Amino acid sequence: MNKHEDAPVQIQLNWFLRFFGNERWQFATIPLLAIAASLIAITAIVGAMGVNPLNVFITFLQGAGWILKPAYAGGYGMFSDLSNTLTFFTPMLLAALGVTIAFRGGLFNIGISGQMLIAGFLASVIVGYSGLTAWVAKPLVLLIGVVAGAAVGGLIGFLKYRFNINEVVASIMLNYILQYSVSYFINTRFLDQISRQSKVVSPASMLVLSSVKLGGVNVSVPLVFLLAIALAIALQFFLKKTRLGYEIKAVGANRRAAEYAGIRVPRTIMLTMMISGGFAGLAGVSYYLGYLNCIQPGKLTSLGFDSIATALLGAAHPIGAIASSFLITTLNTGSTYMSSMMGVRAEIAQLVTGMILLFSACSAFFRWRIAVAKQRAEMRAAGTVAPGAEDA
Repeated sequence: MNKHEDAPVQIQLNWFLRFFGNERWQFATIPLLAIAASLIAITAIVGAMGVNPLNVFITFLQGAGWILKPAYAGGYGMFSDLSNTLTFFTPMLLAALGVTIAFRGGLFNIGISGQMLIAGFLASVIVGYSGLTAWVAKPLVLLIGVVAGAAVGGLIGFLKYRFNINEVVASIMLNYILQYSVSYFINTRFLDQISRQSKVVSPASMLVLSSVKLGGVNVSVPLVFLLAIALAIALQFFLKKTRLGYEIKAVGANRRAAEYAGIRVPRTIMLTMMISGGFAGLAGVSYYLGYLNCIQPGKLTSLGFDSIATALLGAAHPIGAIASSFLITTLNTGSTYMSSMMGVRAEIAQLVTGMILLFSACSAFFRWRIAVAKQRAEMRAAGTVAPGAEDA
């Protein structure tokens, strides 16, 4: 191939490297590349099932309220579905932020579900079953969520630095302890004999306004939605502009170097897990006293585990977590409608999520390959690449 024939390919390659090779924006571009690769793989899988992939993706969006459905039941419309998606998005984002800050500190908080559960349970018992007015109950629910989640997260951090107990092991064991402890108290004291779940909390303590009329249709208004977005932005500022944020990132990058630099590593580990648990606690109260209004005994919500995939897809970046939370939430809330319309199982949503997670886990590989290609392009432009070296 001569120079003139090779030029269009070279221009396209340079555009690709400029877009995906910019390290400043790789927190967004690499996840986009992972999503594109996963969608291609999903398209092939769904196509092999004899289903039109485009229709599958469209029905996901329709079920989540981003696109109009052909028809709606009485009293419900597109905004009803969208409000449900935003209500579920709120705890998803908060939980993902909890995973994100743990990642940035070099820790893996897999106990998000347990921290959500204990926060939701304590808020239900203390506030949800009381006669407090909404102006007192709602802020108190948020406070209890933060304190309960931070306490459990702080315990995991304490076990990590004091006894060198791996945070993954500690959080998994605490998940079981909290799951069965809460189940015991619900079954013995707070069980609804008809639903076999915990008693429904009072409307005054709920973090969502239900059955609000908007344009003649019923919608739910998540009261913590804007707070969750604000907290994501605040977390980015915290990590980038504050001393503690810098220390958390330094410990996550290299604990020995951080200790040599004078950073109190044990204190930073514990504070990191407390902040992570605080976000998980907020996610718990916005889930159990927002998206739901009760707790099913003996069960941890899968949202806590989905938030790990969400944080990975967001490249452990608070702003990236907003976009990835919207995507994962759309798949979760739109799966039922997609299944009924396309005749495939709703678990296809989990398959899509799993494929996205798989390709997101390859983000380090993508970065490496792009860096190598970028380096070779720069050497080629400078005329320093030996013949045949590009194919080595």
